[in-house]
Amino acid sequence: MVEWLPFGPDGGDARAIAADPHNSQHLYLGTANGWIYESRNSGVQWKRLARVAKRDNLVLDNIVIDPAVPGRILAGAWALGSTDGGLFISKDAGTTWSSAPELRGQSVLALVGTPSDPNTFVAGTLKGVYKSVDGGVSWKLISPEGSQEIHEVESIAIDPKDPKIIYAGTWHLPWKTSDDGAHWSNIKEGVIDDSDVFSIIIDPKDPSVVYASACSGIYKSESAGARFQKIQGIPSTARRTRVLMQDPKNLNIVFAGTTEGLYRTTDSGKTWARTTGPELIVNDVYISPDDTNRVMLATDRGGVLISNDGGASFRSTNDGFSARQVISYVDDFRHVGTIYVGVVNDKEWGGVFASTDGGLTWVQKSAGLDRHDVLSLGQTSDGTILAGTRHGIYRLNGEIWGKVSRVSLTTSVAAAVAPASTAKTGVRKAVAKTTARPAPKVAASDFDGAVFAFTRDVDQTFAATSEGVLKSSDAGQSWSLTAPPQGHVWYTIASSRSAVVATSLTTATISINNGRTWSSLTIPSELTQITSVAVDDLGGIWIGGQEGVFVSENKGVSWHAVPGLTVRGINSLFYDEKGERVLITANSPTTIAYSVHLPDRKVSYWNTGWNLRLVRPVGNHLVAATMFDGVVIQPEMVNSAEVAMH
Repeated sequence: MVEWLPFGPDGGDARAIAADPHNSQHLYLGTANGWIYESRNSGVQWKRLARVAKRDNLVLDNIVIDPAVPGRILAGAWALGSTDGGLFISKDAGTTWSSAPELRGQSVLALVGTPSDPNTFVAGTLKGVYKSVDGGVSWKLISPEGSQEIHEVESIAIDPKDPKIIYAGTWHLPWKTSDDGAHWSNIKEGVIDDSDVFSIIIDPKDPSVVYASACSGIYKSESAGARFQKIQGIPSTARRTRVLMQDPKNLNIVFAGTTEGLYRTTDSGKTWARTTGPELIVNDVYISPDDTNRVMLATDRGGVLISNDGGASFRSTNDGFSARQVISYVDDFRHVGTIYVGVVNDKEWGGVFASTDGGLTWVQKSAGLDRHDVLSLGQTSDGTILAGTRHGIYRLNGEIWGKVSRVSLTTSVAAAVAPASTAKTGVRKAVAKTTARPAPKVAASDFDGAVFAFTRDVDQTFAATSEGVLKSSDAGQSWSLTAPPQGHVWYTIASSRSAVVATSLTTATISINNGRTWSSLTIPSELTQITSVAVDDLGGIWIGGQEGVFVSENKGVSWHAVPGLTVRGINSLFYDEKGERVLITANSPTTIAYSVHLPDRKVSYWNTGWNLRLVRPVGNHLVAATMFDGVVIQPEMVNSAEVAMH
């Protein structure tokens, strides 16, 4: 079965760049979601190569290509939010991977090859320093077992002339061995105590010159680590220098990749100048051995950047590389094939992306969003696109987003009364009577709450927010509170034919008169938490959660599961009116998208090959948002588009 194909938006978190020593145009790229990418044209274009260990939580900070054995690659990985990770080896140029048993389950934070011996590699882990002398097949701990000092090893450097001399930077100070690990000495002279040592490099012609970067700054030693001197010129705000890299042909040029941009020295560290903006977080620096004016950066959010003038200026080179977290989507009903997606965690590189060809190509459309994450997208009856952020609602005016300031958190009617129970039958009434009464006065202010979802019903637009359910009757220009918060944060909302349903994690409310009055909705007793809701045009209400999908055709009086639909861990429900179906996705490890056809309740599914966050119709095909890999599209749509373009 052909998996769905990825199409961006390009960019995201890039962690490490490595070049094939047998072909400098062949590059490998490590990511924060377990993917290895490759480029055959010096980074002009990228393509996904393999997901290491089939996991999406591995951070690949270290990639080393064996110079002696073509096709052999080593990758060190650590796992987000845990001490897990491993050392992975490929013998077929990165297509398939296996793990080294001795390092299985360990966070591998550093990995280097030995310049003078292609079969020798050294790795740094949370437990200490490991060494392999057989090309990475087997590993041995060469730092003291259970050491209280040499652990949490973040950086490694090996003397270019003597492989027995190894430097290890830990989360507190640097260490050195001159006898292959038999003895270790602390080389902290001149280094501020308790400094996390992120990177160590050794001058290839003069091994007595050693550079080290730490949370307390950059240090240089001209005595093989016997004493360090702190280098001046980089502001303290940028002192978290994640990587140091020396120009292989011009050794007086050193780059420092920091959490506030890239710095460069041309005089061996005497003076430094920042060559990028301070917003850039640099994870790795690669300098082409063929042309050292060609410098590449692996960055957070911005992906891969390239310079052809020695690092003086940079531009993006992310064609084919996508590590975006898409969590919101809207299909523009005015223009066939025009869709918008919202991403999180990407600041100025994120926001909203738009496509006019059904998701095949994308352009960023985030001007005016103030670097906010976009939690939700919607469209009003006149076609205006809305974005919900953690700090209010934005409207798209041409190419610029503007924040909505006219939001009233005052209601004229109260929310629903709790449904009454019926003593004779024991069945709780789904729709309780509502009582119109003045709500407590709430002072008007600039709305800065989180907006989690939008829905449109006829001419009304509704928003589920941290402050309550908001309603707009003028294309999103102004909003008013239509249901008091009642102590709940409303995360989902859906509507059809004047029926609107909003849910918090544990409660639901319904309006059958365009939001004028609201009533409590009894939810399925099996559900422990609500994650998604949909309303079909036959009056059916669909609610999903960890325990699965439940449907009610009588406004919550009773609920039932869908025969043949056994999926759990629901993260998205969407009613596709044109297709007369409900589209369903669930959390990983599920890679299947489901459809329930309303007239006959037939269940269909597609094994997409990706962990999905949502799936939506575009014309006669489907587009899905993945957890960490941007947008993927049904192969049929791609083939049709290619035929049309040709």
